[in-house]
Amino acid sequence: MKIDNVETYRVAIPLTKPFKTALRTVHTAESILVKITCEDGTIGWGEAPPTIVITGESMSSIESAIHQVLKPFLENQSLRNYEEIFQGIQSILIGNSSAKAAVDMALYDCLSKLCKLPLYQYLGGHKDEIETDYTVSVNGPEEMGEDAVSYVQKGFNVLKVKVGKDDILTDIERIREIRNRVGEKIKIRLDANQGWKPKEAIQAIRKMEDLDLNLELVEQPVKAWDIEGLKQVTDNVETLIMADESVFTPKQAFEVIKSRSADLINIKLMKSGGIYQAQIINQLAEVCGMECMVGSMIETRIGISAAAHFAASKKNITRFDFDAPLMLAKEVVEGGIKYNGRKITLPKVPGIGISKVYFEGGVAIGNQP
Repeated sequence: MKIDNVETYRVAIPLTKPFKTALRTVHTAESILVKITCEDGTIGWGEAPPTIVITGESMSSIESAIHQVLKPFLENQSLRNYEEIFQGIQSILIGNSSAKAAVDMALYDCLSKLCKLPLYQYLGGHKDEIETDYTVSVNGPEEMGEDAVSYVQKGFNVLKVKVGKDDILTDIERIREIRNRVGEKIKIRLDANQGWKPKEAIQAIRKMEDLDLNLELVEQPVKAWDIEGLKQVTDNVETLIMADESVFTPKQAFEVIKSRSADLINIKLMKSGGIYQAQIINQLAEVCGMECMVGSMIETRIGISAAAHFAASKKNITRFDFDAPLMLAKEVVEGGIKYNGRKITLPKVPGIGISKVYFEGGVAIGNQP
């Protein structure tokens, strides 16, 4: 089955509430949607949001990478030679991980449809239901406490709390406020988004340990490039430390695992360049006894569905951060994963399960064989 065409569409969707981290504030979710059509009419969908402070990609750069490099490479290729295709995607241009991811997930959508399997079954089929956390944006302590309570009332029992902005005393106060409001049974994960220096991170985490704030983990406390600093934090606190922006590639994962610079790895398709390399990262971690989480950028149900299929398919992926579609003011797709509070059910139809995609100027039909 040959690839006949590669198309892209732009979407922009307001968020119900601004998404704030130590790195950025997002008011509108922008994405490039990718549609791959095969010669028999099979359609695959992918997505690439621009996250310039993390991946370095903009809407225009994603479109350029796809149309100028990836599309000419893919057209007329046979999906039966998918190993060569996936390796080629990674080798024909440097970086551009989100553009690569969008094409990669569209290809996996097509491949699993060819095999008449839901993608999570095609990739391993570990389970068909998972649970997501919900993210509390970084704001003042009182507002964050109010947000946390509202998310718990909606049924979420794991909160991912953004910190790393202002000073560590303010961050500690944010977590004290949230813990006081939600009680002891709710899990709290911190994400500093590179906002602390190593000694600050150690001081902040130890203080929160002394206050019995009961943190499940702390994600990316230091700069992405500072692997030694990450290890310094990991070695000097009791709380689990998770690498996020420090790990884009399997080689970076290998360095973190080998040095034990973190206890866990957060895999994101937009960092790894798609499912093909994400599987390698997870396998490296698994054979070395390190669990993984799968998270996302601010994406629509297309990208999150692909990531959820991958995450559900693997035993070693034990934590899930897929709340982004719940933050959007409207839907642009039909089909894909289904939410019931914190629970996510994987679709049983072939592929990632997208049936329709709405974009400016019309509707694109995502076929189901």
